[in-house]
Amino acid sequence: MTAYVTDAGGRRWTLPPAAAWRLEYTAGTPCDSFWLRCPWDGSNEARPESWVGFAAEQDGERVFTGLVDECEVSVDGRGSLLEVSGRGMAARLLDNEALGQDYLNATQEDILRDHVTPYGIAAAPGAALSPVAQFSVTTGSSEWSVVYDFARYYGGVAPRFDREGRLVLTGWKDSRELVVDDRTSLISLLRRDRRYGVLSQVLVRDRWSGRVEAVNNAAFQRAGGQARRVITMPTRSSYKTMRYSGQFQLNKSAAGLVQVELTVGQAFCAWPGDLVTLRRTGWDWNGRYRAAQVTVGMDEGGCWSRLELAAPDFVV
Repeated sequence: MTAYVTDAGGRRWTLPPAAAWRLEYTAGTPCDSFWLRCPWDGSNEARPESWVGFAAEQDGERVFTGLVDECEVSVDGRGSLLEVSGRGMAARLLDNEALGQDYLNATQEDILRDHVTPYGIAAAPGAALSPVAQFSVTTGSSEWSVVYDFARYYGGVAPRFDREGRLVLTGWKDSRELVVDDRTSLISLLRRDRRYGVLSQVLVRDRWSGRVEAVNNAAFQRAGGQARRVITMPTRSSYKTMRYSGQFQLNKSAAGLVQVELTVGQAFCAWPGDLVTLRRTGWDWNGRYRAAQVTVGMDEGGCWSRLELAAPDFVV
């Protein structure tokens, strides 16, 4: 992997070959991140304090685009070392607060113009989200939350960033599928059942009428789960809107109930959103999953990829 850094003026430097690195890709939340360690020559004209951007390529293909958050130069028995870490381009939207405003009829172009483009972020082609009537932006909310609310709650699409640093407002493409069977170079495989954070019931209250609608996760309740949340709708809402909001919260929390994590001895074998089929002898939970989070790295043991898997229709 070849890594590059850039300063605010656009000058680019190629970093020395890394001794270890890690790239973490998510389905939009939380933010993508990177970390890299390499030998460092103090006489290098590139000064870490001026670095702003980061990019990585593998075999001529861009595999990460992001922002530098922290640089560290150290000297010990191993010589001089440089460590660089940071986040994906979603950091620009997470770090900036939005101005409060009300849209009579918010379009996709409005949201991109007011909350994305000013931060030097381009949108990937193919998105066509419908306009949203009476869309409000709360003062103090992050620009990311504005984009998320518009795309996820109204458009049904979880926003995310691609490896070129572009905002993606389209659904998953099921054209890629990884098969993990007995021939796969498997380092580890685990299943985790985590009840914490899973909701059994959501109460959605209409502040204008006082009406309360309950949405239940019956399967979790039968398993002894008891965790309730109360949501107050900010404006007048129909029963359908109220129920959708409650059901969405239940589905989102339920996505974390069962987690399958596998690590293979190969870099860049899958990306978030890719389908993964498990066919391992002696494994009781074979089947089809979707990669929710992918971490790719290289260390003294070689290259590897760790995939956190969820149900194919998991909610981000």
